[in-house]
This record gives sequence, structure tokens and C-alpha cells, in this order.
Amino acid sequence: MRTDILGVGFDNLTLEEAAQAAADLIEGEGFHYAVTPNPEFLRLAKKDGEFRAVLNGAGLVLPDGVGVTYAAKLLGCPLKGKVPGIDFAARLMAWMAGEGKRLFLLGAKPGVAEQAALNLLAAYPGLIVCGTHDGYFQDSAPVVDEIRASCADVVFVCLGAPKQEFWMAQYGPLTGAKLMVGLGGSLDVFAGVVERAPEGWQRLGLEWLYRLIKEPRRIGRMAKLPLVLVDAAGARIRGK
Repeated sequence: MRTDILGVGFDNLTLEEAAQAAADLIEGEGFHYAVTPNPEFLRLAKKDGEFRAVLNGAGLVLPDGVGVTYAAKLLGCPLKGKVPGIDFAARLMAWMAGEGKRLFLLGAKPGVAEQAALNLLAAYPGLIVCGTHDGYFQDSAPVVDEIRASCADVVFVCLGAPKQEFWMAQYGPLTGAKLMVGLGGSLDVFAGVVERAPEGWQRLGLEWLYRLIKEPRRIGRMAKLPLVLVDAAGARIRGK
């Protein structure tokens, strides 16, 4: 049973449990997709019922960041902890490397996915990166065909929200993949184009602040965090 946070049902899992759940989906039947909502997602889902339905229709819904876990505490239904998408992807790739699973990278600017693939192959010996495609496309049909031809087990879809979530839900079942994961700007990190916050900042739950310092233009997006906490506090009061 999922934990409802402002209309989005989250799987209450640790990072390790989430990676195992993903492995089970890959080994199972049918197609699934995983989403990693942050406060920005929750604010959009509050206004957009279609986006909310797509999030709730995912095989895995994981809390990406402290904003969601703080909101859960305010609502009186604390989660086990945050499951950052990039850390989830890392655990999943480690498992895939040992199992001979095939990974396709979709998204980012031209050339970024290719560089990410080289870095990931070096970091995870045994990982099979069976294809890449940038995120600058208008027609999805050739991309779907390319993924199907690659025989990918897993696709990391890095098109930005909400585009990537709608894309996975609509086109994922046509690709032959077992699991798609929406990972936003993670390919830029994997490729070394964007620097991730140092571990100390991550442990303190301040990765968002580090990114804001590095990229001040993100201030509008970061403002969603306190707004989500206000929403959660209001929902708790109304619930009483």
C-alpha cells in the first residue's frame, strides 16, 4: 500500500529496497516505469490531473529529495527516507552489470548520452549500454523503433518533467523494454557535464542548496520546496 503525499502515492522503500523492487519488475512480466517525484512534481500534479494520474500509474514512485520526506512528516505519514533518482539508478546499474541486462540512454543534448555511456561502462564493468539517443526529437516513432531494435531491458529517460513521465507512459509499452526510469538531468551528471553536490551536502539533505548556489537561475524551481511544505501543513490541518 502506498503512502499518499498530496495526491501522489509513494512507495515507502529504502534505496536498497527500491533497487530490489526494480530488479523484480525487470525480471517479471510486462512493462513498467518508475518515477522520482520532487516538490516541483507535487506542485504540478496538484494542478494537472493527467500528470497526477501518470505518476500514480507508475510501477515505482520514489521520493526524490528531502522536500517530499519533510512533507510526509508534516502529514503524519513519514517515509523511510529519500531515494534520489541518481542514487537509485546507480544501485540499479550495479545489479544490471552483474546480470547482463541491457541499458538504453535517452535524453540530454546531442553527445551527452554517448559520453555518459562511456563513463558508465567504466564505472560498472559488465554493464551493457545497447544504445543512446539525445532528447532533441519531434517524432517519437523512430526513437521507439531504435529502442526496440536494441533489445534494451531498461531505459533511462531524461527528457525533463513532465515530458519524460508522459513519454514513458505512452511509448514505453511499444519499446519491448521491461522498465523505464525518469531521471531528469541525470545524464548530464553521468557525462560529467554537471557536477553533483559533494557527499557532505547530500547527507545533510542540502543538495538542492548546492545546486542553487551553482545555478542561481533555478531559484524559481527551488521555491516549490517551501510551497509543498505549506500545502502539506494545510492538508494536515484540514485532515484534523
